[in-house]
Amino acid sequence: MTTSPRSERPQAKKKPAPVKRNTIPPGEIRLIGGQWKRTKLPVADKPGLRPTPDRVRETLFNWLGQDLGGWRCVDAFAGTGALGLEAASRGAAEVLLVEQDGILVSQLMLLQKKLQATAVQVRRGDGVGALRQLANGSQDVVFLDPPFEADVYASALRAAAEAIKPDGFVYLEAAQRWTDEALAEAGLAPHRYLKAGAVHAHLLRRLPPATA
Repeated sequence: MTTSPRSERPQAKKKPAPVKRNTIPPGEIRLIGGQWKRTKLPVADKPGLRPTPDRVRETLFNWLGQDLGGWRCVDAFAGTGALGLEAASRGAAEVLLVEQDGILVSQLMLLQKKLQATAVQVRRGDGVGALRQLANGSQDVVFLDPPFEADVYASALRAAAEAIKPDGFVYLEAAQRWTDEALAEAGLAPHRYLKAGAVHAHLLRRLPPATA
């Protein structure tokens, strides 16, 4: 006795996975916390302009604390202004944004006006030079995020170490992790560290005074 071959049941078609769409158009980022949360910041098509990724900014401000009420801050290579404006959004009392590029400076000034950010000052100039003018231990945090290829890291770190309060912070974003020895030459020591993609994020403190 022969049996007829088992009829194959038609397989259900798999539904295509939903396409994840970026809700932020290319050329924009958003602030992620504070009173200006979700505010869009334009990202100009400029060589070396590389806004700090959302994940890194979120981690950084978890490290610093969500409330920066009363803090004095300098974003020495401001670019889009994301770091300094995040600080102002979270209550910083004084935020200095320093940027050399004229187009970026104009964008920052428009943002400052749009947000009515009275705590924010925009200055066109050299970030290292601006830090040296502040070399009096007056700042709670200095943000250093220059273009990766810029040869300013060592001088910026030394100037930032002089600009922060004894219990202040320096945030450094770079293409590689800085060693304890290299940081010590600038008078700084690692406090927190994160690697996210090509970004190496360092939160630094002043080295304690040498004991006799």
